[in-house]
Amino acid sequence: MGKVNFCVDAGTTVVPEVTARAMAYELHISPKHAFEVCRALKGKKVEDAERYLEAVVAKKVVVPYKRHKQRVAHRRGLTKWYAGRYPVKTSAEILKLVRSAKKNAEYKGLDAEDMRIWHMATKQGRTIRGIFPRAFGRASPKNTDTVTIELIIREEGS
Repeated sequence: MGKVNFCVDAGTTVVPEVTARAMAYELHISPKHAFEVCRALKGKKVEDAERYLEAVVAKKVVVPYKRHKQRVAHRRGLTKWYAGRYPVKTSAEILKLVRSAKKNAEYKGLDAEDMRIWHMATKQGRTIRGIFPRAFGRASPKNTDTVTIELIIREEGS
């Protein structure tokens, strides 16, 4: 695996004294679900994001789907939007990432309660090639997409 950098420049826009970072590589989750969950979390406080993701895993709260909304059913409980889903597997993986970033902030001596999700992005990971056997000796591709997610949290007053 090659080196994967953050989308945001570390020297110009990110101040290392008030931020903490975390990255999850090549997760076996849907890229579309990951994009929508990250969009829903950006700008939230870390504590609120943890509660939100736990509620999504328990299927109590709906994640609004704003880009990938074709043939997505309407869900009760959405405000200012209509389409949504319960991406349980994606939410569980992103919850691990948020907790990892929170632990990194505590290790750096930052106040974990004042942290807010400042940057969250998804990237395409490598594609795991596979085949699906068909009739008469043929085969069809059955590839698995992976996702890399990066997260930067920042102290509230900075």
